[in-house]
Amino acid sequence: MSRTSQVPWPELPTTAWRETNETLHLWTQIVGKIRLAREPWLNHSWHVVLYVTARGLTTSPIPDGTRTFQIELDFLDHALRISTSDGAQQQFALAGHSVASFYAAIMAELAQLGIHVAINEMPNELPEPIRFSQDHQHASYDPDAVRRFLQILLNVDRVFKQFRTAFLGKASPVHFFWGSFDLAVTRFSGRRAPRHPGGVPHLPDEVAAEAYSHEVSSAGFWPGSGAIDYPAFYSYAYPEPAGFRTTAVRPDAAFFSEALGEFILPYGAVRTAAQPDQALLEFLQSTYEAAANAAKWDRQALECAPGQPGVVRQI
Repeated sequence: MSRTSQVPWPELPTTAWRETNETLHLWTQIVGKIRLAREPWLNHSWHVVLYVTARGLTTSPIPDGTRTFQIELDFLDHALRISTSDGAQQQFALAGHSVASFYAAIMAELAQLGIHVAINEMPNELPEPIRFSQDHQHASYDPDAVRRFLQILLNVDRVFKQFRTAFLGKASPVHFFWGSFDLAVTRFSGRRAPRHPGGVPHLPDEVAAEAYSHEVSSAGFWPGSGAIDYPAFYSYAYPEPAGFRTTAVRPDAAFFSEALGEFILPYGAVRTAAQPDQALLEFLQSTYEAAANAAKWDRQALECAPGQPGVVRQI
């Protein structure tokens, strides 16, 4: 897909790319677990995430003694690339790999660079997980679907970063969680939260408890699964304050999913909106307001005007 042929907010048909989605999800888990094995723990598991680039997803630099390395999933050249701070580089094509052969290939390329990492081979947050080295079942890669997915990630990353500028309190970077396979941004009230009960499939309860140690309003995008089997945006509050789920939010296509305990906005409603960016910003702002108002956040102290390129925020 050339620059001139890109659709600003392309379709992402769930059925057509489901097998690629499942395979790609597991590949990102392998990449993310390599980062997890080397990075010191950062609050809310921010040390394990991936980040959107102009070409795909990256770990950002990972420490390796006195040097660093990073891993990039390039969705334009359809390659896995490992680069080191001393100028070395290894890569291999993504197409044609099962999860097992991808795992073997990335570990071999790391070893070629003198990087030896051991990871937990069991996928997280997925039902019926298969060890990476034994998973020959997931082996699909549709380059066109992956490029569509990249274009969506780039759009969402742009809008989420704009939304993030209007908050003075603690806020996460816009980052990609490989466990749940979603791009997310989170705002914090500054108050402690009750201990999270855990219960996330194949995720240690202490990880969930640490991730939700403080009160949040969190939003994100994911390709869909389970009760929401289509690409969608979500927004939730933890702990959920009284009145949150019954609050009217925008745009009209948004609704509260009782099954998930979150507000949902189908991706299709954004893609087909007259102003997709504005429709998404309305969802992000109105669901944040639903959480902040219901939980009585100090909004005057936490909020500011949205940022503008090259314009210093007025104090």
